[in-house]
Amino acid sequence: MGEKKFFSKLGEALSKGDFILTGELEPEKTTDLSHTVEEAREMAPYVVAANVTDSPLGIVTINSMAASHIIQSETGLECIWQLTVRDVNKLGIVGMLMGGHALGLRNILSLTGDHTALGDMPESKPVFDLDSATLVKLVREVVDKGTINGHEIEHPPTIHVGAAANPNANPMDAEVLKIKRKAQAGAEFLQTQVVYDLDKTIEFLSAIKKYNVPILLGIFPMKSYAIAKGFDEFVPGVSVPKDILARWKGIKNDYSTDKKMMNEVYDQANYEFFKPFITELRKKKLLDGIHCMAVHYPRIFPKLTEVIKNTN
Repeated sequence: MGEKKFFSKLGEALSKGDFILTGELEPEKTTDLSHTVEEAREMAPYVVAANVTDSPLGIVTINSMAASHIIQSETGLECIWQLTVRDVNKLGIVGMLMGGHALGLRNILSLTGDHTALGDMPESKPVFDLDSATLVKLVREVVDKGTINGHEIEHPPTIHVGAAANPNANPMDAEVLKIKRKAQAGAEFLQTQVVYDLDKTIEFLSAIKKYNVPILLGIFPMKSYAIAKGFDEFVPGVSVPKDILARWKGIKNDYSTDKKMMNEVYDQANYEFFKPFITELRKKKLLDGIHCMAVHYPRIFPKLTEVIKNTN
């Protein structure tokens, strides 16, 4: 068997079996990416790569491929371009894969995408020509065989492809079968949805470990009570435990007159929650990395790096 090829820092880290930290960037409804670029610069010393979201919750934002290219070019931070099957058919996706490669992008996260009915353009017609597993299979054909539908691509893309996993799914067995399809299609890594329940996380990660795809656990450090409350209320399939919401609310009330101290206490509270959580999962050898979705919260990465170092 030949040596596995890699085309990016992320691909190299995966091939070496490193414990990986990835971040997330969420460009908004604007052509000015200066704020996102600044967040990327703050995050860059701590992560291998960062996801760039693609109209999450079906709310239209700047195109992920274009944003990834700009962020990567201006900061040097390697990007994971989120590509959804919601908006583009198979023909368009293959064209985007070639275009993304030409722009220097080497990592994709294959996603279904939140339905257009959830967002600010509900009249938009969703496509769903593929699903997230068949998108992974398509990327593998384009990269590994250099063909599409048997037709040769003169200079095929060289791109790593990952997929998503949802530990909160009910029933869990159905999600495990979805992960099996994604693994068989050729997914090179999995990034999970945010989860707060340790027992549920252990059960889910144990069930999918057999597919031998590196697992990056999704976590969401929350920089304020407003963020925690909004995340609990508006993000489908995720609920923030009531005790965490109560603690975050208490911090807001106790330090309302001292924003600097409030931020330090929020940072420490995130550290105290995630350290034992990650420690236990690493002890059980269920993790290959962390995917931190702390959007607009780049100051947490030094603390998070300390968590990972102290749980080794």
